Amino acid sequence: MPFDSLRAFVDALKKSGDLHVISAPVDPYLEISEITDRVVKAGGPALLFTNVKGSAFPVLTNQFGTHKRMAMALDAATLDEAAGRLRDLIDISPPESSGFLDKLGALKSFAPLANAVPQTVKSGSCQDVVMAEPDLTKIPVLTTWPLDGGPFVTLPLVVTKDPKSGRFNVGMYRMQIYNAAETGMHWQRHKHGRAHAEAWGERIPVAVAIGADPAITYAATAPLPPVLDEYAFAGLLRGKPVKLVQCKTVDLKVPADAEFVLEGYVDNADVRTEGPFGDHTGVYSLADAYPTFHVTCITHRKDAIYPATVVGKPPMEDAWIGKATERLFLPLLQMVLPEVVDMNLPVEGGFHNLAIVSIKKSYPGHAKKVMNALWGLGHMMMLTRALVIVDADVDVQDPRAVAWFVLNNLAPERDVVMMPGPVDDLDHGSYTVAYGMKMGIDATRKTKAEGYDREWPPDIVMDAPTRDLVERRWREYGLDKIGKMLVPDAWSGQG
Repeated sequence: MPFDSLRAFVDALKKSGDLHVISAPVDPYLEISEITDRVVKAGGPALLFTNVKGSAFPVLTNQFGTHKRMAMALDAATLDEAAGRLRDLIDISPPESSGFLDKLGALKSFAPLANAVPQTVKSGSCQDVVMAEPDLTKIPVLTTWPLDGGPFVTLPLVVTKDPKSGRFNVGMYRMQIYNAAETGMHWQRHKHGRAHAEAWGERIPVAVAIGADPAITYAATAPLPPVLDEYAFAGLLRGKPVKLVQCKTVDLKVPADAEFVLEGYVDNADVRTEGPFGDHTGVYSLADAYPTFHVTCITHRKDAIYPATVVGKPPMEDAWIGKATERLFLPLLQMVLPEVVDMNLPVEGGFHNLAIVSIKKSYPGHAKKVMNALWGLGHMMMLTRALVIVDADVDVQDPRAVAWFVLNNLAPERDVVMMPGPVDDLDHGSYTVAYGMKMGIDATRKTKAEGYDREWPPDIVMDAPTRDLVERRWREYGLDKIGKMLVPDAWSGQG
């Protein structure tokens, strides 16, 4: 069943043995981050710190830190299963016949789409307590790395709406705590929240939910097109509409069962230095100028939990959030580019620095056509610094196989494409901020139509009869049980 709240997800993690409770006293300044970093890299459980220095609220970290937990957050056994639900929604189409039974079947098949419409309720647990005076210092916001500019809210669901259309956006933009009632708002120029801010002008109403159900938290990170808001997407992922409640002081709606809600406004004229921040790239994003969020009201659950994520050198918890995006958006990508077979956004590339895509190549220059299409797709792929295109028979999830294939097939003067365009604000390799050079590598097998006049060599593959014979004898002599002892690992030199 989908989770209605973060609390329900925490309870499920407890039952499945995926949560470790730490009751020893811990400091939100660096200490929780160091503990979490070690546990994440060891593939360990989610952590609930119940005795946090300077705060009455417990802290949850690493809730998404394994494939199992990320899939569990989306009410699935695997990320591919969650992607399969989206694929089924995409495949919905009207029946060819106009018979009554066919029409009835069509209504049933379209029923899941109703989950995209959120439900507004009169009250929610997120408003159990209204602080008499908003005070961010009572929330145990973490300082995660020594050179950070201060404590940062790292899992905020920043809610804005377009002043003309009224369409909501829920984005995840880090927020540096300046004092009891002011934070930075790190919305970059390519983000929908930034577009809403520019549409409003000097002052924009904002609400920030912290600690919603995991599907909504994931949806806030997803590269959605403007026509689909995050509440709708979360409802489709959950298979159940999201419940929203009206804010107390701003005309915005937030998840009814969120742990904390910060209400207020961003002042675009109040620009301050934000950062540095130890980022998911594995380096510090440097200090820069961003507008200020002024908090006018804070509400929270009676028994609120403060969730946080620690980012830094991969692999970290966000690796699995990125992998969820890779799997969930593959069906959507294939709607636009049906020749795409699979894609891999390697954790080491920070998800926007490298994408490996396999295609069913049909004509000369096909790989380069796919490159241009991917860079033109908007938030999901337009910032990708390096694109590698391989043939359909290459397993893009196997980095060793990809490296062998690419390095064998590459002729740089023929296969490398350099393309100027927008890059991520966090890309420190470019000479200028948010604009730079991107690279595409066409590693597909070349044909004479592409100017390759030589015979392309076939891969070394044993013939089927010999493979079958050895397979039978392998099992007959019991070598399948001790094969790893008999056959050395040629890659490591050990056996």
